[in-house]
Amino acid sequence: MVEQVLVPDVGEAQGVEVVELLVAVGDFIKADASILVLESDKASMEIPSPCGGRIATISVNEGDLVEEGTLLVEIEVVEIETAEADVDVDVDVEEPAAVVEPVPEAEPDQPVPVVPPTTEPQVEKSHVVQVPDVGDAQEVVVVEILVHQGDRVEQGDSLVVLESDKASMEIPADMSGVVQELMVNEGDEVAEGAPLVTLVGRIPISEVKDPEPGPVRESRSHPPLVEAERQVKAEAVGSQGAVVYAGPAVRKQAREYGVDIDSVKGSGRKGRILKEDIQEYVKAGLSQAPSAGGAGIPEIPVVDFAKYGEIEEKPLSRIRKASARNLHRSWLNVPHVTQFDEADITELEDFRRQQNVELQARGGKLTPLAFLVCAVVDTLKTFPQFNASLGPDYEHLILKHYYNIGVAVETDDGLVVPVLKDADKKGVVQLAEESALLATQARENKLPMDAMQGATFTISSLGGIGGTAFTPIVNAPEVAILGVSRSKVAPVYNGDAFEPRTMLPLSLSYDHRAIDGAEAARFTSHLSKVLSDIRRVIL
Repeated sequence: MVEQVLVPDVGEAQGVEVVELLVAVGDFIKADASILVLESDKASMEIPSPCGGRIATISVNEGDLVEEGTLLVEIEVVEIETAEADVDVDVDVEEPAAVVEPVPEAEPDQPVPVVPPTTEPQVEKSHVVQVPDVGDAQEVVVVEILVHQGDRVEQGDSLVVLESDKASMEIPADMSGVVQELMVNEGDEVAEGAPLVTLVGRIPISEVKDPEPGPVRESRSHPPLVEAERQVKAEAVGSQGAVVYAGPAVRKQAREYGVDIDSVKGSGRKGRILKEDIQEYVKAGLSQAPSAGGAGIPEIPVVDFAKYGEIEEKPLSRIRKASARNLHRSWLNVPHVTQFDEADITELEDFRRQQNVELQARGGKLTPLAFLVCAVVDTLKTFPQFNASLGPDYEHLILKHYYNIGVAVETDDGLVVPVLKDADKKGVVQLAEESALLATQARENKLPMDAMQGATFTISSLGGIGGTAFTPIVNAPEVAILGVSRSKVAPVYNGDAFEPRTMLPLSLSYDHRAIDGAEAARFTSHLSKVLSDIRRVIL
């Protein structure tokens, strides 16, 4: 028996398009599993399977325009639970020679032993590897493709490299198989849930599950297109009274950019507004010169350096370009002030070296950074206004009752800031291990996106490089950042004589809108006392 799946009632929806196929011919699916995704000018919806079975034919392709009643898919009705016994199931099984083992006669009240099957039929499975959760990362770009169509990969092998404004990460294969299709090119900008690579492999029939979900959309539970049209009808009509053709994702992007969608000219079919149209609209607005007498900042003059000698242009990585934008924005918007101080860490360093001798046997190592994080958390608890953000109305200070410490890490592609989550709940050994792991992941482009989110305070340490002091830029919307330079042994007067002490330079930059100079001086003074006697953290 063959079941046909048709386009449902779409009402007055325009431009109904097949935007994604979630199955392939030969796939086994269960009833209600999603088959494909349709999108009109009003809404998106996933079409479910009316029955369990095997995909016999697919009558449409991605990008096709369809209408009510169009044939989408034909399904051969097969109960998946009994598919193993179906002689027509496409499986690769070499039947072993039958070996009849005598079953011993069961003793009274003893169960008869069951001989498990030695082989299990397998079916071909198509799987789409997608962009994982990227949090609030911006401009996620495919910077390198590590495989080719037809390549054999094993589970865990890296497929592509993504790079955002915060970090780079390699995307691994989550099953073994053959690369059937590369769905992106190097340089493509992608979003969470976007398809990257299609893999095809063979799995035991008992592991057959619902097909992989498609890219994450604004809603995972879509109403019928007719109902969705009613829900967005008011939004579809612009303020000028004309119908505005734009999908839900495009409208969301327009809202996020603060763009009046009525003002955007669509370049899509029938004047439909695309994401690219929103982006071009914003770019055009940003490129307009400020009006005379405005607050525009004078630009740095463009100089032809080649006329003075030989030059070379080296492109910046996306991380460096994004860092430049973020730092520039923070420097322009935050009134920076830096408080300088020193901490006597002589006893702390002696204690750390003693502990490292004991930890060496199990491969552990305590770093100065781990103690610094503990001391910073203790100081933030004493001065909570430093563990905060300034409200957008400039009338409130948002105090945070959690302590996530960002730690700046230098990589070949630029500076990234992974975050030690819940640092107040961890000891120095665990903080040292986690910070080392995060630094390694950052340098190997394997840092998860969520590892760089949620920081409440940042530490930038140049102690391993050198320097005596510097002015770090506040990582807005945080209100302060601690810079640490290389410690040095210096003569310190103890009241009777000078003695050699190990001194650590501290540079605290802060947002003067949220923090006063006296508060900053008290913060570094308290931090110095804690570092001089780490036992204070248990008080």
